[in-house]
This record gives sequence, structure tokens and C-alpha cells, in this order.
Amino acid sequence: MMEGKHTVWMRPKLGISGSTLKLIAVISMIIDHTAAGVLGRYLSMSGLMELTGDVAEGQQWFNQNAQLFTAYYTMRMIGRLAFPIYCFLMAEGLAHTHNKIKYAERLLLFAIISEIPFDLLFRGKILEFGYQNVFFTLFIGLVVIIGIECARERLGGRVIPEILSVIVILGAGMAAAQLAKTDYAALGVLCIAVIYTYRQKKVWQIVAGCLVFIWEPPALLAFIPIGFYNGKRGWKLKYFFYLVYPVHLLLLYLVCVVLGIAPYAAQ
Repeated sequence: MMEGKHTVWMRPKLGISGSTLKLIAVISMIIDHTAAGVLGRYLSMSGLMELTGDVAEGQQWFNQNAQLFTAYYTMRMIGRLAFPIYCFLMAEGLAHTHNKIKYAERLLLFAIISEIPFDLLFRGKILEFGYQNVFFTLFIGLVVIIGIECARERLGGRVIPEILSVIVILGAGMAAAQLAKTDYAALGVLCIAVIYTYRQKKVWQIVAGCLVFIWEPPALLAFIPIGFYNGKRGWKLKYFFYLVYPVHLLLLYLVCVVLGIAPYAAQ
């Protein structure tokens, strides 16, 4: 495009798109679940659950299983990148969606769809209610955010009532996640709310995100790619990123069945 005597080149905005961030989160998540669901079963087979706490016994076990345990631990640490990125992307999605209720309904639908594959891989049962998949955490976090926004609109800028409403709604959401025993539970809902609250101030969002995830140090590395987010959507593969969660859980469990390790406990 010509502008006066100078040529202005139209360049794409540098950085990482939303779809690239999703791919990072998906790859990290699959690595994590492969470690927990597959390698974790091999650790169970090796007698990890039978250790009595004796130092000499533990050292001998580790010497015999060092490579497997190191691979398992490394993959689990890589997996810590996924949840902060999903929290960030959900905050972005909520800020740009035209229908927040449908967004919440979609999360709840995939939470329900994912529960059987989740329980098969991590509990070895078709349904088990001692621990629920992360879609339930995301759903509760989204409901909390919608509730806080509705309260703010109705209260019209009255500071004290707004603060009290945030405390009550956030507290209720955290309690619900904790009682339902969802993945990341109450802390997960808190992380979602904090990341959404600072979505319009990128630097503060990253700082607040690091502070709220300080309890899980490897997760802090997720804020490096988040910091390079360029605000672009990227590839339009919305349902792929929803479906990959239950599908990869089921496939990993089938791998365990084929390998003959499905009866052992995931770690």
C-alpha cells in the first residue's frame, strides 16, 4: 500500500495465536496424562505402592526404576503447563463470546462426556465419583465469572457491595469445586477468576497469574507463551480442542488394555 512517498508493508502481528497456545496446552496435557495413566501403571507394577517407607528399601526401588521414574516425573512437570494456558484461553474466550450461557453449556456437556474416559484411565472404573475431570473445574470457574459480572452490573459501581459479592460468589464456586473433588478443585477456580479479572492488563495478568500458581512452580513456565499471545484467534478448530480431551483419555486407556496394565493403578 502506498502512503505518500513511502511504501507501508502490511505485516502480520507477531506473537502466538490462540490456536497455537491451545496446541501447546494439548501437547502438554497428553504428555502428562501418558505419564500418569501409562507410565504410572508401570510404576505400580514395579511395586511403588508396596513401599513401606524404609529408606533402604526406597533407595533400592529407585535404583531399579530410576529411568522409568525420571521419565514419569519429567513428563508430569511438562504437564503442569496445560492448566494455566487453558485458564487464560477460557478467559479470552469468555471476553469474546457472543453467548456466555452457550459457552457454559458446552463446557458442562464435555465435562459429562469426558467423565467415563477420565475415570477409566485414572481410576480403572467406568464411573467413580472420588475425583472429577478438569472440564468441571472450568465450568464452575466460568459460572463464577458470569456471576461476578452480573453482580457488578446490578450493583452499579458500589465498591463495598461489589467486593462482598465477589467474595461470596468466588467462595461458593471454590467450595463447590472442592466438594465435587474436581481436578485442581478450589485452587483451580481461584486461578481462573484471577486470570480473568486481569485480562485487560497483560503485565498484571501475568504477574497475578504467577502469584496464584506459585503453589505449583512448573506451571509458572506457562506464562512465557502466554506472554507472547498476540490476540489473534488462529486456526478455527474449536471442537477439535474440545474433543481431543475425552478422545485421548479413551485412547490412552485402550493402550493400557492392550499392554495388559489396565488393572494396575495410575499414578
